[in-house]
Amino acid sequence: KVSESVKEKAWKTYESLSAADGALAGNKKKKETWGVCIFIVAIDLDEVTFTFTELLKSINISVCTFFQFLKEVDVNMDTVSTKVDSTVSRLKKKYDVLFALYHKFERTCGLIYLEQPSSEISAELSSVLVLKNYWITFLLAKGKVLQVEDDLVISFQLLLCVLDYFIKLSPPAMLKEPYKSSVPAVTVNGSARTPRRGQNRSSRTAKQLDTDTKIIEILCKEHDCNLDEVKNVYFTSFIPFLNSAGIVASNGLPEVEVILKQYEELYLKNKDIDARLFLNHDETLQPDVTACSQLERTPLKNNPDEEINIMLPQTPVRAAMNNIQQLIMVLNSATDKPSDTLIMYFNNCTVNPKDSILKRVESFDHIFKKKFAEAVGQGWAEIGSQRYKLGVRLYYRVMESMLKSEEERLSVQNFSKLLNDNIFHTSLLACAVEVVMATYGRNASQSDSTSAETDLSFPWILNVFDLKAFDFYKVIESFIRAEPSLTREMIKHLEHCEHRIMESLAWQSGSPLFDLIKQSKEREGQTDQPEPTSTLNTPPQHNHTAADLYLSPVKSPKKKASGPPLSATSTPDVQPAVIPQTQKPQKSTSLSLFYKKVYLLAYRRLHTLFLHLLSEHPDLEPLIWTLFQHTLQNEYELMRDRHLDQIMMCSMYGICKVKNVDLRFKIIVSAYKELCNTNQETFKRVLIREEQYDSIIVFYNLVFMQKLKTNILQYASSRPPTLSPIPHIPRSPYQFSNSPRRVPAGNNIYISPLKSPYKFSDGFQSPTKMTPRSRILVSIGESFGTSEKFQKINQMLCNSEGQLKRSAEGGAAAPKPLKRLRFDIEGQDEADGSKHLPQESKFQQKLAEMTSTRTRMQKQKLNDGNDTSASEEK
Repeated sequence: KVSESVKEKAWKTYESLSAADGALAGNKKKKETWGVCIFIVAIDLDEVTFTFTELLKSINISVCTFFQFLKEVDVNMDTVSTKVDSTVSRLKKKYDVLFALYHKFERTCGLIYLEQPSSEISAELSSVLVLKNYWITFLLAKGKVLQVEDDLVISFQLLLCVLDYFIKLSPPAMLKEPYKSSVPAVTVNGSARTPRRGQNRSSRTAKQLDTDTKIIEILCKEHDCNLDEVKNVYFTSFIPFLNSAGIVASNGLPEVEVILKQYEELYLKNKDIDARLFLNHDETLQPDVTACSQLERTPLKNNPDEEINIMLPQTPVRAAMNNIQQLIMVLNSATDKPSDTLIMYFNNCTVNPKDSILKRVESFDHIFKKKFAEAVGQGWAEIGSQRYKLGVRLYYRVMESMLKSEEERLSVQNFSKLLNDNIFHTSLLACAVEVVMATYGRNASQSDSTSAETDLSFPWILNVFDLKAFDFYKVIESFIRAEPSLTREMIKHLEHCEHRIMESLAWQSGSPLFDLIKQSKEREGQTDQPEPTSTLNTPPQHNHTAADLYLSPVKSPKKKASGPPLSATSTPDVQPAVIPQTQKPQKSTSLSLFYKKVYLLAYRRLHTLFLHLLSEHPDLEPLIWTLFQHTLQNEYELMRDRHLDQIMMCSMYGICKVKNVDLRFKIIVSAYKELCNTNQETFKRVLIREEQYDSIIVFYNLVFMQKLKTNILQYASSRPPTLSPIPHIPRSPYQFSNSPRRVPAGNNIYISPLKSPYKFSDGFQSPTKMTPRSRILVSIGESFGTSEKFQKINQMLCNSEGQLKRSAEGGAAAPKPLKRLRFDIEGQDEADGSKHLPQESKFQQKLAEMTSTRTRMQKQKLNDGNDTSASEEK
């Protein structure tokens, strides 16, 4: 099937790989290497004449193994183009979603259908045939209806529609409870009555769902799915699909040949994965544990100080449904309109912003609905509208929380300037909708909450709201602080969005960032830099709010100021005295804070890469950082339409070059690929000049080196440049609700709250699915040892509690200690006064101590219960 032009170029690629690494083509992987070469060239030349599954079959390799082998082949970083990378990423995401859905589908069907139904059922209605019909109908519906094929949640909702449709066609004798008793009485002699071929099926199906929603309600409850959303998918997408596909029932099921033929055409058109093979558990679609783990091996933590949270295992579908349920539970109490408290804030404004806010929300509803339908499919517009409305609820909720915080901080209630700021509202609304989209957009392969890219992933939301990334960045930290119900996963997602903005999106042409930097340099009497290096080693202050950032000066005031600028801590309507003409113009708060965060991110990235490559040359790190920081501060135009990591890698290579340390770009990018949240396009496609892109090596030689040659050579001289201070690395400013909390007073003791549950039940988190071990899990970190260790822990906790209570009560006498575990002192238990006999073994003593402690805790719990009851009776 392969064209001559593809064969010819693929052979040259094969020969170049053999020359670069003789062992690669000389071993047993000749066929695999040849297959990979054909795959790469066919995509690059747009001459793909075969499907991905056909290729896997011909070289006898699985999906995961193929992707891992492709990574090994691209050892020199010049074999695989960004075009091929993009295709592989799409295939990988599609495979992950299909794999997760098929296993969920198999388990669900096992709960619905009897393995050996009664003999009255026709042999044609075997469970194998039912599964086949189900799955292929779903694949056809997914391919026809969905433009975004890697959306796990929408795909699963569509699968539930298929399940509902087939259950209603199935004879009750095939079904388990509660489905058996919920099937409408439309069966005769064990076979479902069906309309004649010419009869319009949509009216029957719609009427059937209208009159009997028991099945879909059961399915939604079992899988924690929103009933209204699934119904919406059924009417707006699934029924039109049934009509367009011409699917009619025969003997209780749609005719397999009809849907098989249509799916075959779709599969050959897309030239990707033949998902029918999941039914046969085909080896090409089975996960290779070793290969997949290598492929997805990404450092989970860049910061060694960050806590590692071990979460209970969940399937991708279950995790997605749980996240959605958590969000809906939080927003159930919120409204689609401003609350009375918000209306009060609006009325307190000099210019009431209510009408403009409502008009803006309504306008974006239409825009979002249209853009969502364009991305997902025209039949999904209403689903998009539902998600937007959830975002609006969150928008009003967070706005109210922000204003309350500002009122407490500033003791004012007039926020006219902030609440009439269009960019602030657009950013806040976009952030709220992004939280909803990210919650629904969980990908099947993501781990440690690192969202995989999809068509609806950030920064898609910026295009929808026509918002600059730098403006969106300003609201992120305040949003996180204002919404305590955000999950750790969602906080990490927003933090990731912030990093994306700082590393590249804010540096795109047309960004307001460049105007701010230019104005900063024009400020009279100020040093020629956005942020002084002297502030690098001071801890960043996380007390800036959205009001500070959106209302900080955008333009530098003229020398003869007629009015005052807005101070960082003043409100828009509190007018301070007019600034004397001799006072310096005010500095932009948003620019200053942005640069501090960029420096922190830049140094963290550099430090991580440095440890991978140059740990034996610790003296080089401050030199590389100085060059890196100098470039960001003084040659910031090099960042225009480029990436922070490109400047980092060039700085590392440049310093190693002048210091005669052998470190090649090939080694740098190889290590860089292993870092967290990196993309191969960062080093394969770098802007050289207008609309011309090439590799990072070409960028270094033609652009970076030409601009910084004089500066780089100074590091080889006897008088090198003054070193930049190393930034102070703080812990994340965001507190995660499920992170271990350190006990005060500087002791190395942590308290970790209960982790997320496995399943939601009736709208509340239920721990019933946890094992006895995971429900109550205590770890001391060492063997029990002597009682002195426990006494020391007890003493530290006592000290901490005493300090906390004394500080709370203004240094008053220490009150009665808080509840705590007490361990024995010199063999005597404090609760019952019992002593241990000298001849008892240490084990027996410890056992007695533990038993006594447990008894005391039970008594204390009982007493607490009695106290509570008594107080309630009073």
